[in-house]
Amino acid sequence: MMVNREIAGAMKQLAEKYPIIALTGPRQSGKTTLLKEMFSDYRYVNLENPDTRNFAETDPQSFLNQ
Repeated sequence: MMVNREIAGAMKQLAEKYPIIALTGPRQSGKTTLLKEMFSDYRYVNLENPDTRNFAETDPQSFLNQ
């Protein structure tokens, strides 16, 4: 069940103005769930995986093009 968050409206407005936005907060507070729901047309990548993070760091162009 998706909880209606007050920040969702502000996030949509910011996303229309800026190419990059950041959402920070405590662990297990619903950040990833909110972003996946709001931006479902975008690909989700978790950089906590060392192999994925290394690929992004060593070959950013290929990482972004995958």
